[in-house]
Amino acid sequence: MEVKAIHKSARISAQKTRLVADQIRGLPIARALNILNFSPKKAAFIVKKVVESAIANAEHNKGADIDELKISAVIVDKGTSLKRFTARAKGRGNQIEKQTCHISVTLSN
Repeated sequence: MEVKAIHKSARISAQKTRLVADQIRGLPIARALNILNFSPKKAAFIVKKVVESAIANAEHNKGADIDELKISAVIVDKGTSLKRFTARAKGRGNQIEKQTCHISVTLSN
């Protein structure tokens, strides 16, 4: 049985989020949540919320036992970029891209 949770357009770059996703891929739920709790990265908080959502989906929709679940896949894809401008010298402007990403977590027995 596989259960999925997706967070779209998270306001953090995919490169930063993949660093956290690589740490928890393939781990049991309890150990993964422990790593995410004590990680100082912003992405850890966001990924933890997606993992908890997947756990709630498994418990509510499928009636799964939480202790037997493990993280089978964590996929982080690049999302759309928010384009902003900032002032530069001599009346010019530079474009700033604020990155977003899509985080997908899959749990299995």
